[in-house]
Amino acid sequence: MQFRQQALARLQSPEELDLPVRFARPQGWLVLSVTLIAMAAASVWAVTGSVSSTVGAPAILTHGQGSYVLQSPVAGQVTAVLAKQGERLPANSPVLEVRTEQGDTVVRTLDAGRVTALAASVGQIIQTGANVAAVEKVARAKDPLYATVYVPAESAAGIPAHASVDLTVQSVPSQEYGVLHGEVKSVDRSAQSPQQIAAFLGDSQLGEEFTRKGRPVAVTVELERSSATKSGYAWSSADGPPFELTSMTLATASIRLADRRPVDWLLP
Repeated sequence: MQFRQQALARLQSPEELDLPVRFARPQGWLVLSVTLIAMAAASVWAVTGSVSSTVGAPAILTHGQGSYVLQSPVAGQVTAVLAKQGERLPANSPVLEVRTEQGDTVVRTLDAGRVTALAASVGQIIQTGANVAAVEKVARAKDPLYATVYVPAESAAGIPAHASVDLTVQSVPSQEYGVLHGEVKSVDRSAQSPQQIAAFLGDSQLGEEFTRKGRPVAVTVELERSSATKSGYAWSSADGPPFELTSMTLATASIRLADRRPVDWLLP
């Protein structure tokens, strides 16, 4: 009760009526100024700024023209393997010799390319149409490598032309040599089936692997060339790995999607 009377007495006292009213302390003005500046900057950024995002997807290095599976036109016993895995052959080159009831038949390549896999051995009995080899289509040793990235179909629409791509190559330690640089060359807007991927890569297992989470879209990436590296391609490190890259090497790609205005997703 005593404190209440003292408070009422101070309110009724006219002795401080002529003093100026203090609305806020200097610290309060500082906080208010910083808040207003931050709000203004956020508003400007929301209207004029942009947000970058990326999509990650599995990839494989190839020479861009794909592969084909070589099949035997006859049934019989393999008597000789005339090609080696990794060998580059011109079109119509001998790969196998098969003994049939009508005599010996030579199985030959259809197009020029590099033999990436041999599925037949001497003494093996094969049937007509059996897969005997996988051949990657490449005419010259110096033909450049490309990366084929299998992007989820729902993300393909957001990939702009010439989007930058970073590739973590499976056979190259990224902690030591960094990532491979590239640029989107084309986007196939139709979703790929396991059979289509297997036909392009010449490998049915890869067709199944790249479609485990649904049918993807194939994105062709042109790798950035560099004469300063051993591999002949540009890396995030200065020198890159001290060896050349080979086709059919697996990688993981990070593709930069089209920039979006922040206001597009800040506003409902």
